[in-house]
Amino acid sequence: MNQPFILYYTPGTCAQAVRIALEEAGATYDLRRVDFASQQQRSPDYLAVNPKGRVPALVTEQGTLTEAPALLAYIAQYFADAKLAPTDLFGFARMQEFNSYLSSTVHINHAHRPRAARWADDADAQAAMQRKVPGNMTENFQYIEDHYLKGPWVLGEEYSVCDGYLFTVAGWLKGDSVDIAQLKNVNDHFQRMKERAAVQRALA
Repeated sequence: MNQPFILYYTPGTCAQAVRIALEEAGATYDLRRVDFASQQQRSPDYLAVNPKGRVPALVTEQGTLTEAPALLAYIAQYFADAKLAPTDLFGFARMQEFNSYLSSTVHINHAHRPRAARWADDADAQAAMQRKVPGNMTENFQYIEDHYLKGPWVLGEEYSVCDGYLFTVAGWLKGDSVDIAQLKNVNDHFQRMKERAAVQRALA
């Protein structure tokens, strides 16, 4: 199977994890960059693709999919020969557990810094939320440090779509005033990921 996809993407966002997965899978895809600086994600043309006004969005033959964990699971299953996900039920669920944690907890804690206005109009309230970001992100990544990365990759000895997702989110730590060097396993993983050819292609 070598169906072309269309990935709507903004560099540095969680959409980067999806691009890494497509590169790892050897997928044929077209890349459409969405310019957040000009609010392109709010344009009628993009809202016709993804009414949520967010990235990523992946256009497939069957329709458009959104939300990074869903896209990562889809790519891993569509390109099963690439071995980007565990094949046993428990392992697959553990992959979903990790990706859901990044999406529903870590990403939200990070977003309180650049997008505090989503949750409050009051400037003092926004500033209070932003002050919490370094501590919350440190706590989240300490959990990852302690409970995952028991081998070279997130789930142990086998690479999976979790790895590109963690690499992407770990890339936000510097902006969140968290020193990744204090997280040995996370930092080692981050450096290891930068050496992968698929990651280098995705970042080019």
